[in-house]
Amino acid sequence: MTRPRSSARYRVVVIALVTAPLLVLLLASVLLAQGQSASPEVQRIVPPEVLQWGFMAAALVTGLSAIGAAYAVAVVGGAAMGAVAEKPEMAGRALVFVGLAEGIAIYGLIIAIMILGYLS
Repeated sequence: MTRPRSSARYRVVVIALVTAPLLVLLLASVLLAQGQSASPEVQRIVPPEVLQWGFMAAALVTGLSAIGAAYAVAVVGGAAMGAVAEKPEMAGRALVFVGLAEGIAIYGLIIAIMILGYLS
């Protein structure tokens, strides 16, 4: 017996919700362990409230962009495989569209790194 298609999407969303914020928090802890600022002559004091909301924003950006990318890849990947099944020469074009959908997660990760860079 096969599972409904929605359970696979649900599993992808749950995995994205769990792993993406954990990766951002791991990156934040590494940045904090290295020191407060990259250059010692520029010492910036960041209030704890700003740090708290900055880490929350970075985790949210990464998590939501991963969810968006997962949904986009699920939709585009299914349509791309249907097109490749009918016309095998369309595989290259289909792969480009799946790569564009994955770019959404990369953009979210870049924004999270920029936020964490501001906080350090």
